[in-house]
Amino acid sequence: MIVKTKKYKLETGTYVKEAMMNVLRKQWWVALIVLALCSGYFFIPNPWWFWGTAIAVVLYLLFWLIQFVGVTQMEQSKFLFDRLSYEISSAQILIKLSSKQGMPIKWDQIKAARVGKDNIVLIVNIAQIIYLPFKIFRTENERKFVETILRRKGYIK
Repeated sequence: MIVKTKKYKLETGTYVKEAMMNVLRKQWWVALIVLALCSGYFFIPNPWWFWGTAIAVVLYLLFWLIQFVGVTQMEQSKFLFDRLSYEISSAQILIKLSSKQGMPIKWDQIKAARVGKDNIVLIVNIAQIIYLPFKIFRTENERKFVETILRRKGYIK
């Protein structure tokens, strides 16, 4: 079975939010570094442990935010923010710009997937995501079929 979706335009704000959440999930260990730096207060009591750590965290988050906002401005990635439709099968995902232009993505290129309350997010790499809101599926069965594929491939439980 092939699931053909409606055309959908990924908004840049949605992309930046999802990409930032992806980085925070993948790099959870940064919180341990923050705690380690803040614990320096117990050895040398000085509020600069907290100030310095807060500045470092803000700079770290700002770095990633600038990266993802920059992706939305680059010419090479403009197609990610066009109106795209998808053809999803158990073999591949075909991203279609028009009926004649498309790009296949094999399932082994997908690193991870998440099913939210109203979307499916497929993570290709740290800067590329495929955001599929439930509203682009024509029927509920098509959405469930995609979730079944994701379960079989081991992306979700």
